[in-house]
Amino acid sequence: MNRLAFDLLAPPVATACSLLLAASALAAPVNMTWSTVGNAGNAADPTTGFGAVGYEYRIGSYEVTNSQYAAFLNSVAASDPNGLYNTNMGADFRGGITRSGVAGSYTYAVKANMGNKPVNHVSWYDAARMSNWMTNGQGSGGTESGVYTFMGATSISGITRDLSNPSQVFIPTEDEWYKAAYHQPASQGGDADDYWRFATQSNGLPTPATATATGDVANPGPNVANYYWSAVWNGGINVTTVGSAGATSYYGAFDMSGNVWEWTETLAGSNPIYRGGAYNVYDHSTSSAGRGTDFTPTVERDDLGFRLASPVPGPGPAALLAVGASNLARRRRA
Repeated sequence: MNRLAFDLLAPPVATACSLLLAASALAAPVNMTWSTVGNAGNAADPTTGFGAVGYEYRIGSYEVTNSQYAAFLNSVAASDPNGLYNTNMGADFRGGITRSGVAGSYTYAVKANMGNKPVNHVSWYDAARMSNWMTNGQGSGGTESGVYTFMGATSISGITRDLSNPSQVFIPTEDEWYKAAYHQPASQGGDADDYWRFATQSNGLPTPATATATGDVANPGPNVANYYWSAVWNGGINVTTVGSAGATSYYGAFDMSGNVWEWTETLAGSNPIYRGGAYNVYDHSTSSAGRGTDFTPTVERDDLGFRLASPVPGPGPAALLAVGASNLARRRRA
């Protein structure tokens, strides 16, 4: 298995910002809540071999939402030469964003009751470009360099992570994602081997979520997740409002079991690994054993989204360049 980034050294302490779930995404800033993942230098899960991370970092407390992604589109995709918008976002009842106008003057809006649902129909490249845009200060910030250096619509030449720069935003590696979801030291109340089976601080099966008419989880609790085809609203089985299930990982991240699968930065062959399960899977896929390796980085589906990660504020190591990302040079599917 290839890594898109080499192991980094440890930065210190964390902070958090507030999550903006705006009804309208025009000119709205993307403010993201971060959960600090501490206990640097932890061992890997003895059952799966994943989750060892030698530094502190921050993980998005929520999956990236339609409101946040629409704000990104309104800033950078008036023409959309890189295909950041998938028309299924508008056509699919599980999608949450519509597009108006013509190329050169496209505008984007969130659908009713969908602003605070996880964005879907997004490729790995879309997630990487949003990461660059956030790293570059949003607004008129560029999408083609920052953490991920693009050399064409579907080709990147390298990844630069600088853990001394809390302004950087990136897709979490598989180990970063896994630790944020399942790790809790036994000395801090966790399971005997320091890892839970589900990202709800539990080894027991989560209760499948049901949904209200507006897509909030109707039966929230400490071990509830949107999986098993149980959350029905707005025309069928669907995604639910981020965080509304109520359950979190030990580090405070919501919906890391269920809702939508999430891209990671780590490769299996030439395909990015995705984790966490979705609204339409059995319990195994939402567990620490659930792991997808069969999607190329161009795949865009209604059960696939992403969350982002960032360094913690404070002094840290110098930038580290990870090269060899050319395995992600793929043609976007029509």
